[in-house]
Amino acid sequence: MQSKRRNRWFRLAALFTGAVIALLAVSPAFAHETGGAAPLPTSLPPAPAPLQTTTLPSAQLSPDGRTAIAPVSAPDEVKSAIYAANQITRKPYRYGGGHRRNFQDNAYDCSGSVSYALHGGGFLKRPFDSSSLMGWGDSGPGQWITVYTNRGHAYVVLAALRLDTSGSPSGPRWRRGARASTGFTARHPAGF
Repeated sequence: MQSKRRNRWFRLAALFTGAVIALLAVSPAFAHETGGAAPLPTSLPPAPAPLQTTTLPSAQLSPDGRTAIAPVSAPDEVKSAIYAANQITRKPYRYGGGHRRNFQDNAYDCSGSVSYALHGGGFLKRPFDSSSLMGWGDSGPGQWITVYTNRGHAYVVLAALRLDTSGSPSGPRWRRGARASTGFTARHPAGF
């Protein structure tokens, strides 16, 4: 009987030891943190590519037409808003899209798109609908950012390039041409 218990104990000990060895082999970082002999990395991971900018005074469409290139002269907040908007420019349109607390969604409506870009620049902490944007920020057009909004639609002009969900295809897209702003309230973040 004692021999069976001893054998069972040795099997459990061997199983445990094997599991620890397997864990250390799979996770060199864990092995290093626990005093194991983990090999040091031979090279560092590549640094992220710098964000593209243009020397022109206004934002430009990239050659593929999908993303905007921020002007190097723009304030960092404006560049960040443009880079954030680039993340959603191929998402489809959906009424109410982009209004989750964390701004993340699989589709965006007009005010959800504007909110996403403004959040990326550090101007909003929560998404606004188009009516709420009518009272946001300061009145009138801004130097770098202007939100055009009314009770039914909103779009934003960032460094002279328009992010809008209307048009074909629908959904958040960069648009070169201006659109009529009659019936819209112009708002901008203070100082921008």
